[in-house]
Amino acid sequence: MDYTTYINELIDILIKEGGSDLHMSAGNPPVIRVSSSLSPLSNKDVLTGEVTLGIISALLNEEQRDTFLKNQELDFSYEYKDVRLRGNSFFQRGSVSIALRLIPKQIKTLEELGLPPKLADFAARKQGFFLVVGPVGQGKSTTLASLIEMINTERAEHIVTIEDPIEYVFEQKKSMIDQREVRIDTKDFATALQSVFRQDVDVIMIGEMRGPETMAAAVTAAETGHLVFSTLHTNNAAQTIDRIIDTFPGGQQDQIRIQLSVSLAGIFSQRLIPRVSGDLIPAYELLINNKAVANLIREKRTHEINTVIETGSEEGMVDMNRSLADLVRRGEITIEDAHAHSLNPQILEKYL
Repeated sequence: MDYTTYINELIDILIKEGGSDLHMSAGNPPVIRVSSSLSPLSNKDVLTGEVTLGIISALLNEEQRDTFLKNQELDFSYEYKDVRLRGNSFFQRGSVSIALRLIPKQIKTLEELGLPPKLADFAARKQGFFLVVGPVGQGKSTTLASLIEMINTERAEHIVTIEDPIEYVFEQKKSMIDQREVRIDTKDFATALQSVFRQDVDVIMIGEMRGPETMAAAVTAAETGHLVFSTLHTNNAAQTIDRIIDTFPGGQQDQIRIQLSVSLAGIFSQRLIPRVSGDLIPAYELLINNKAVANLIREKRTHEINTVIETGSEEGMVDMNRSLADLVRRGEITIEDAHAHSLNPQILEKYL
């Protein structure tokens, strides 16, 4: 079998069907995800372990293959025609499985993504720490790309991205953009962040916050006059702040609280909800760091941040339950889906 031709045929199907993800696992036919639903490609043969091993060998270069076989999992990227895919390969029951996510070539604007215009304020800042959070597959990287592209279009800045792997590829406009991929252009996130202080950088985009070294360097960069963007796999703003602080040893937590209270610009949490009419639409929460929020962070009262968000709409803050309720009232999503994505359905009921 020509594995390169086979995988490219599957990617063509994914694109034609308007899908977002392609899954290949021994014992099953290839599966694509379209508008949050998984659909097996029933006209394709069930994959064997030999075939999935052949596919991953076609997707990776020699060095990547050695790393994958050693570590038994690997993040990577793959380019085909004019599209780019983010991949993860892993072993299950002794065979190789592969998940590929399609990365659109065009970077959409906030308006095209259905995101609040208030986010543009964070792209306009000269320094600070802004996080986009949420579970895997909720569009965090796409939102960050939109903000970086806004800066690229409007200002002459030096932007450095540190990613694993690189997802959206930026075309330089007003800004100069250097994109670094972990294991290819740099050893790891922490090493790249230490180097960034000597690279005359204005804006830093970190694909994902991993470990205390990365977090400490990101917060320090925001404190020292840089605009820093990143993502974290957390559910909301309060949980995000606690996760960052809890990553550090007890003796360092008070210091990171103080740093975070000063450097944090905001936290944006998003979910992609199935539309009644098809495809997906975002629901979101937006925390903007103000004096009250900074005090809560310093005083270990992050559990009260949800209340600040609920009452902070005049400042531009957005509560997730209000966002979900608004989508229900507009007929965009069902009440059932709103409840399924709410962290506090009882409060959601008050808004419906």
